[in-house]
Amino acid sequence: MLKAIARQLNALNDALRQTEQVYMVLVSVVIGLLGGLCAVGFRLLIQFLNGIFWGEGQYTLEYIYGLPFWWKIAAPTVGGLLVGLIVYHFAREAKGHGVPEVMEAVAVNSGRIRPRVVVAKMFASGICIASGGSAGREGPIVQIGSALGSTLGQWLKVDQQRLRTLVGCGAAAGIAGTFNAPVAGALFAVEIILGDFGVAQFSPIVVSSVAATVVSHKFLGDFPAFEVPPYSLVHANELFAYAVLGILAGLVALAFIRTLYRTEDLFEKIKLHPAVKAALGGTIIGMIGIWLPHIFGVGYEAINEALNGTIVWQLMLVLVVVKIIAVSITIGSGGSGGIFAPSLFIGAMLGGAVGTVVHSIWPVGTGSPGAYAMVGMGAVVAAGTHAPITAILIIFELTNDYEIILPLMISCIIATLLATRMQSASIYTMKLLRRGIDSYKGRAVNVLQSVPAREIVRSDVVTVAADDRLASVVAKLIDYPGTTLFVADEDNRLEGIVTVDQIRPVMSDAASLDALLIAQDVMAAGEFPTVSPQDSLADVIRHLGMYRGEVPVLEDGKLVGVIWPKDVIERYNTEIFKRDMARSMVSAVSPDSKAEFVPAALDAVVAEVPVPSGFVGKTIRELDIRQQFGVSILMIKQLSADGVERLEATPTADYTFSEGDVILAMGPNDALKRLRLGSTRRDPD
Repeated sequence: MLKAIARQLNALNDALRQTEQVYMVLVSVVIGLLGGLCAVGFRLLIQFLNGIFWGEGQYTLEYIYGLPFWWKIAAPTVGGLLVGLIVYHFAREAKGHGVPEVMEAVAVNSGRIRPRVVVAKMFASGICIASGGSAGREGPIVQIGSALGSTLGQWLKVDQQRLRTLVGCGAAAGIAGTFNAPVAGALFAVEIILGDFGVAQFSPIVVSSVAATVVSHKFLGDFPAFEVPPYSLVHANELFAYAVLGILAGLVALAFIRTLYRTEDLFEKIKLHPAVKAALGGTIIGMIGIWLPHIFGVGYEAINEALNGTIVWQLMLVLVVVKIIAVSITIGSGGSGGIFAPSLFIGAMLGGAVGTVVHSIWPVGTGSPGAYAMVGMGAVVAAGTHAPITAILIIFELTNDYEIILPLMISCIIATLLATRMQSASIYTMKLLRRGIDSYKGRAVNVLQSVPAREIVRSDVVTVAADDRLASVVAKLIDYPGTTLFVADEDNRLEGIVTVDQIRPVMSDAASLDALLIAQDVMAAGEFPTVSPQDSLADVIRHLGMYRGEVPVLEDGKLVGVIWPKDVIERYNTEIFKRDMARSMVSAVSPDSKAEFVPAALDAVVAEVPVPSGFVGKTIRELDIRQQFGVSILMIKQLSADGVERLEATPTADYTFSEGDVILAMGPNDALKRLRLGSTRRDPD
């Protein structure tokens, strides 16, 4: 019976796939409905757990103030311990704020997220927030929705591009279902998670966002997340005050990012079991909450008070600092929760404090402090996430009032410009960079990370001595096809460089200046980049972004070669081609049949081959696979210790095989069969 149903479902799935757009819309509707249900269920779970930890499903600040101090310490401590155990034993990806893990899955793992993340993240974050952990529910529900989208896509066996889109659908559904904001949900997914506004990606995401909002309306009602009184721009000169708020928001967002990751580093140095560290973080949060329970949980009640102007500005400034510390401790110690709601909290307190001061100085020409609190929310989110469009749209949807849009745009753009100027990484991408993943809003851009510089080093370096006459230097530069000469001593140690730009002003009078100037007089010393043969080409290309000319390569302080910009570009194009070719081929291979052959070219075929046991622990160079088997390795699928599948699109000769690896290889049919057996012996004719 079940087999018959499965066959019918597969047949229906195959029939729907004939029309790609209709198929993706239908799947996105399913993800939107599931994501909306998860958003509703997550809120109900937090409410249920609130009753367990605090005795009230929806507690108030007044209620928390009335509890004994030991209760305020015990609840987040026990919650932290439980969260640490869930993360450690079930899903390490559930640790932290969730969005970077989704971005990593999109950029590195082709959108693959383990199904267990749905359950682990829901309970880990639910316990963390409900027990008083200073974190938000938006990040977790984004990860939960994305995991749902990825799981459904993997079950349907969609290709990698579609799978990434379905991950975006899940993220959009999570935000839309949480905030009751369908436009903001869709923009969050395309601006932060995918970074792709193409119609093919955007359309299913919008549909998914709308479906999640419908579910949210059905169960939670059609009302905004915050109690927002009406605001308006009182006077045009008030925009200057909002510009100042934007500057302050940018600085505060930077302080938030740096405090968060420095606290994470601090807890990493503590040699304790992860669950114990999470419990320790909960204890510290509880001690802070004895005097300032505003920092417990999501903090929406305190945000509403700031929006309605019922908190004094001195307390709001204190809460800006304390909330940054509390969130950093919660996440850094191993807790599970988002940073989106804390960013809103910090922005509301900052804006409310600024608005109170401005309104007291100029009461006739300025709006109420609540208006500044609302704009501050958007500005801190924009600066922290580097996503001003999402920040503007989400605040606009929360207010449903066009009057606030001008000050909101001014503050958000200024805050984002300042934050990006002072730090290139956002609060999300910073976590990926610290893991060695260079990405741009979900898209992997650094395919040269694993390529060492030595592979494109040119040894034909043209050098001059520091005391060479100007005419000799000019003559060498004219004959040299490049733009840079290197000044080196007798031991070939680099002393400086001479570029065309540096020597151009004196080239017209080189003959008359020959007796006056030597290479040392026109060279640049200490103002140019150098690399070693072991550095990756990713490091080289960063240098080329700030420096025009050939990059010297030093080993043990001596000049051993040079890297030309055009060689880096050519290698980049080659790696992109290899990656795209490999991934397009692997999508044609059924994941359920590891040795199924797919025609490639002439007598060659492509196949996925599980790594033979004799290969484990050996490198590609040691095995000499191309020579011994007559096949080319296009890509390797890796299975990490935590069960996450990763793609090694361009394996180097030094790659060491591990148990569970799957080789995507191309070659003659018989050669691939021998590779599968791990035998170089050819069958007799």
